[in-house]
Amino acid sequence: MTVRVNINTVRSIIKTNDRLMEIAFASDAVMKTEIHEETEIIIGKLLQDIPKAKEWRIYDHCAVVTRLYAIYERFVEELISDWLILLPGLYQRYSDLEETIRNTHQMGVGRLLTELKKSRYEHLTSEKVMQGLFYGNTGEKQYELLPDAFLIHEQNLRKETLERLFANAGIPNTWIWVEKHRSIQNFLKEIRGNQNTAEGELNEFIAYRNDAAHGFPDQVLGASALLELCDFVDSLSQALAELVTYEVIKRKEFIGQIREFGKITEWFKKSNAVVAIVKEVKLSVGEKVFLVNENTSCCYLVAINSIKIDDKPVNDLQATTEMEVGLQFDLSAKKGLRLYQLEVE
Repeated sequence: MTVRVNINTVRSIIKTNDRLMEIAFASDAVMKTEIHEETEIIIGKLLQDIPKAKEWRIYDHCAVVTRLYAIYERFVEELISDWLILLPGLYQRYSDLEETIRNTHQMGVGRLLTELKKSRYEHLTSEKVMQGLFYGNTGEKQYELLPDAFLIHEQNLRKETLERLFANAGIPNTWIWVEKHRSIQNFLKEIRGNQNTAEGELNEFIAYRNDAAHGFPDQVLGASALLELCDFVDSLSQALAELVTYEVIKRKEFIGQIREFGKITEWFKKSNAVVAIVKEVKLSVGEKVFLVNENTSCCYLVAINSIKIDDKPVNDLQATTEMEVGLQFDLSAKKGLRLYQLEVE
């Protein structure tokens, strides 16, 4: 995911700046033992224009939290946009869409037409704004859902705003999914000791961003705390991405483009292997399948590294009736996850 690449870049900058500060403000004796002689001239030039430690920390804090929020907001908007672009292929007729989606689309188109002169919409024309709605109502051509009509928001993407944006695009109960997601639960347990909630973390993150963007930060976070913010945004992004993937799979299953073929009955953590009951399926080593469980907010793609039938390895499996097989994936799994396979033409 692009969001993970961007977050990893922020992580690298935090660590690099933190190490540079250690070098810059270390004693001469420490520097001489840690820095090779031929690099002392380069480091010396670097130190000539170095800011004071406090100002450097403030700059790092503000740069990280504002950049992280921009990554988060852009990711949410692109994720919802991707979902909206897929919808015409999942719902053949505009009238088949949920009423909430159609209402949001119609109201969004109306609002865009009154705001087209704003710089944020300079990429749009009145024809482009109205086109998808026109085709949806007349059926003359394949309709489109203009993402801009769904992404009108003035508030920060806190829980309520986030839920509203997803719900208006036809994806309800977003925060319930987020709270149950393994990455969020692991972050709250391992990093916060279960002393905070997902909503609390998001509110704190946005508060840091607003202070940095609109005033002077009351609290300046160190490198460790900033890296933890990266971890939270990463976890939240993963949860949201899997939610949208689940909604796509659910709809594709309904229209016959994807199907469930089995369920994991045992999982062996050490070997990352599972026992599954499968039926009427053809599988091969290297093939990718989805692991899904709505109750635990799981929906992700894994590759099959090995297949065993009666403890004997095979490269291919063709099940015509229900049978038990051993599978090893490239990622971790859990008991109770359902297996989905894309239909092959």
